[in-house]
Amino acid sequence: MSVPPFPSCPHLPASRAALDHRHLGRHGEARDAGFYLSCLEYAQTLWERGLAARAMLCLDRALGADLHGAEPELRKHPLPYAAMAWFLTHTPPGVFIGNPRVHFQHYADRMNEPRREQRRWRAWACWALTRRLRPDWPADPRHDVVEPSEDTIATGLEIHGLPGEAALWRRILDAEPPVEPLP
Repeated sequence: MSVPPFPSCPHLPASRAALDHRHLGRHGEARDAGFYLSCLEYAQTLWERGLAARAMLCLDRALGADLHGAEPELRKHPLPYAAMAWFLTHTPPGVFIGNPRVHFQHYADRMNEPRREQRRWRAWACWALTRRLRPDWPADPRHDVVEPSEDTIATGLEIHGLPGEAALWRRILDAEPPVEPLP
């Protein structure tokens, strides 16, 4: 099945022609602000190509970048919670995105270093976005994990996230209407 190009996500930088995985690989082991911006650019490119699941995974990588809050890239392009919500609510039926609720549930519960707690709470924040915006996507009933409340997630982001991150996430969480499940 050929997927027509998707419209650009308004929460990401403009795509550039001919980006591929090498756009991220050029950073080597660095996970700095340059890597963060590259992840956002590549996510936009993947999204526009109709590769929703891969674009979402690129946002995961952006959320794992080692940022401190004052980087110009971050000021211009805030943490991609709004882009994640866009992907969750704008992926057309029939386009593969997997089950992001299960993905984030497993990702948060199995997070490792570096910055384990920060990345873990960001994964739970994306899980909560998915749960709220796509209530039709089920959890993994075989995965025995305590699912945190939205308040607990906000506290985790306040403690381990960047200044203002919890408030940014809450704004996105409360702004988007849920997607109606298909009949």
